[in-house]
Amino acid sequence: MTNNIHGSIDLRSDTITKPTPSMREAMAAAEVGDDVFGEDPTVRELEAETAALLGKEAALFTASGTMANQLAIRSHTEPGDEILVEAYAHIYYYEGGGPAALSGVSCRCLQGERGVFSGADVESVLRPSDPHFPRSRLVCIENTHNRGGGKIWPLERIEDVARAARKHGLQLHLDGARLWNAAAATGIAEKQWAAPFDTVSVCFSKGLGAPVGSALAGSKEFLARAKRFRKMFGGGMRQAGIIAAGALYALRNHRARLSEDHANAQALAEGIARCKGIEVSPSEVETNMVRFRVTEVPAEEAVERLRLRGVLVLAADRLTIRAVTNLMVSTEDIHRAVNAIAKVTEG
Repeated sequence: MTNNIHGSIDLRSDTITKPTPSMREAMAAAEVGDDVFGEDPTVRELEAETAALLGKEAALFTASGTMANQLAIRSHTEPGDEILVEAYAHIYYYEGGGPAALSGVSCRCLQGERGVFSGADVESVLRPSDPHFPRSRLVCIENTHNRGGGKIWPLERIEDVARAARKHGLQLHLDGARLWNAAAATGIAEKQWAAPFDTVSVCFSKGLGAPVGSALAGSKEFLARAKRFRKMFGGGMRQAGIIAAGALYALRNHRARLSEDHANAQALAEGIARCKGIEVSPSEVETNMVRFRVTEVPAEEAVERLRLRGVLVLAADRLTIRAVTNLMVSTEDIHRAVNAIAKVTEG
C-alpha cells in the first residue's frame, strides 16, 4: 500500500499512516457516549485492552503521545521538582518545553548512547537533599528511542535503571510511543517491558496506523489524578469512541504486521549501504527507522532531490537523513526508494 502524496513514497515518519478501509468501517460503526462523563463504551473498551496488554490496572485515552507523557510528568511531580531524562528523548527534545510550561519542572539531562543510559548514570546526577536544589522525582525512558534510530533498550538495562531509581525513591515513566515495535522485534511481551514502570504511554497513530490517539497506563489512583489534569490541559473529549475505534482496531489487527516494517527498514539499509556517498550501519537498524549520512551533498539538498524523485524523507541534521518504514510503504516501494537514493547520491 503506497501512501499517495502525488505518487510519492513517504518515509518521513510512521505518523503519516492513514486508516485502512476496515479501520474506517470500525470507526463508522463505533458505539459512542460522553467520555468526559466516562460513558463512551468504545473508549472504555480500548482503555481496558491497553491496560491488560501493559499489565497495568487502568489506562487513559489521550489525544496524543505528547499529552500522555506530559500528563504523566504533571501527575508524578509538583512544580519545582526535577525529572531525569536522556538528552535526546522525545519528552525533552520534541514536546515544546512541556515539562517546564505545563508542570513547572526542570529536566536533568543524561548523556546516553543512542538514547540508552545506565543506573550508574542516574546515580551520578542525583543531587543531595538540600533546599538549594530541586527534588528529583521521576526517571523517564524512551523505548524505542526516536533519535537513537529506533533503538531498543536492552531489558536488563531497564532493570538496572529501575533498581537505581527505586533505591533513591524515584518514580519511573516509560515513553513507549513505539513500544509495540520493541515487542514485535524481540518477542518480549509489552507487559514485560512495562513491568518496571509506574506509568507507561503508548501510541496508536504511529506504527499501528490509527489516525489519532495514545494512552497512559498505570494504577487506578494515579490515573484518577491524571484524568483531572487531562481536563485541565484541554484533553477531555466527548464522543471519542469514533477515534478510539480506530485505535482499538489497530491494537487488535496491526501489531503483528510491524515485523513487515522492520524487514523493509533492514532492506532499505542494506540497499543504500551499497550506494556511493552513503554511510549507514544496517546492524544498527533494529526496528522501523534508518538513519544514514550523506557525504557528497548537504542533507537538506539530498532531501529535496529525493522529493523530486518521489521519495519523501527528513533531514535529521546537516549530514543525516531519517527514513521510517510504515504501513503505507510496500517492499516494492523500498526497492524504488533505494534506486532513487542511489541516483541522488551517486550522481
